[in-house]
Amino acid sequence: MPPWAGSTPRGRSCRPRWSKSSPLLQGCRPPASPSSSSPPGDPLYETAQDALEYKEAARSPETKRAYASDFRLFEQWCGQAGLCSLPATVSTIGLYMTDLATGGAKVATISRRLAAISFCHKENRLPSPCSMKADRQLAQVYAGIRKTRGTKQEGKAAVSLSLIRRMVDIAEGGPLTASRDRALILIGFAGGLRRSELAGIRCEHLQPHARGITITLPRSKTDQEGQGREVEIARGSQPEHTPLSECTCPVRALDQWLRQAGIESGPVFRKVNRGENVQKAALNPASVAWIVKRALGRAGVRDLHRYGAHSLRAGFATTAFDNGVPEFKIRQQTGHKTSRMLEKYIRSERKARQEAAGSLGL
Repeated sequence: MPPWAGSTPRGRSCRPRWSKSSPLLQGCRPPASPSSSSPPGDPLYETAQDALEYKEAARSPETKRAYASDFRLFEQWCGQAGLCSLPATVSTIGLYMTDLATGGAKVATISRRLAAISFCHKENRLPSPCSMKADRQLAQVYAGIRKTRGTKQEGKAAVSLSLIRRMVDIAEGGPLTASRDRALILIGFAGGLRRSELAGIRCEHLQPHARGITITLPRSKTDQEGQGREVEIARGSQPEHTPLSECTCPVRALDQWLRQAGIESGPVFRKVNRGENVQKAALNPASVAWIVKRALGRAGVRDLHRYGAHSLRAGFATTAFDNGVPEFKIRQQTGHKTSRMLEKYIRSERKARQEAAGSLGL
């Protein structure tokens, strides 16, 4: 039994050593190192500044925001329990994990919280209290939570081709908003793109050709070092005279949006205000999810909680798989490194299991 189980040791309560404007709460940044505060006259000043910039680029802004948010939640919990959040003890982490699990948190959520706590400690040059290798009892508690709670992650439901047609057929808002939403949904589905990838597309990433468009993604969730990958958007099979309001060709939909919005450079998918004025700023990834859900609601989907922006990506993988496209070709489009990762997006596996079970002739 862990030494901290069965009771709630308070230990030495400590107040946070920062205010609401603390660098830690704004991204878990440590105090400036001596080299970063060197006077401009120092011969290594510029080198030190470059080193700090490289350090900041090691993790994406999204990851830093998520870590800061998760650590704030941990700090609030510690404050209510009268425990110290920085530095935290192994006992505190064990109690926190247990409280999260008892409260119904998923294993993935607990794992992410631990990663945030570990990151903030290391950024402040403190040993991580979350190391499972350093404390066997903590590792056993975590293993018990994983075994009890289960580790399967429920992915978002995949959108089908028929549902995509309904989503783009029912326009809402002004002509510019409807044009943007139609292009965003079709490009996201045809390219199997993540919401962050959709929001990050710029005009200079587009390369039109006879068969469609090649989109170059400079970086993505699984490509933080910026090696880049290309995604192919093929022309639709509908006749050229098909009205644009009924067209599901992603190439035509994107061309219509860019022409109507007068976009020739910069972000492709942008904010459109209530007055139907196109803004210079790119859409936020969270806005992409909201647009997809709004379109699903217009299409008559009731259980919207099962869907999200990832439904476009899962829909591409599932539809391509059902149409007989080999897995390695699907992975070339989605950027998945392994077939095992791709399988999480293909929602046809239950149907395949049912067909296999039904083929026994019992």
